[in-house]
Amino acid sequence: MSRPKKNRLLCQPPIMQGFKPFGMAIGTDERIVLQYDEYEAVKLLNYDNLSQHEAAEKINVSQSTIARIYTSALSKIAQALVEGKTIEIAGGSVEYTKTWYRCGRCFKLIQGVENHFKCESCEYYGNEELLKIE
Repeated sequence: MSRPKKNRLLCQPPIMQGFKPFGMAIGTDERIVLQYDEYEAVKLLNYDNLSQHEAAEKINVSQSTIARIYTSALSKIAQALVEGKTIEIAGGSVEYTKTWYRCGRCFKLIQGVENHFKCESCEYYGNEELLKIE
């Protein structure tokens, strides 16, 4: 029996929920699911230019685990690019260091709801349509 998967610690969720290929026939709905920790590994290592050791510390895993997560992410991204599949960013064992919501109208990320009265993107007033990200 394998050990339960440890939650990965993330600062914030991705600003988008995925990517769709351009120039594919409408109705092609084949998806590749990129888990949140895989997205975070690509972001930390390629976008933020952290070392594997630094990235592993940020998401609370070992260096060998971050290497496995990163390799899995690159494989999925390559498959999506070559085969023209949609990438959906969802799932995995993660927890966030802060509480995050999305505007129910425009899906913009919002940190906390304490001072949220108006969405800056769609000018929606109120917080009853905020979607908590878990």
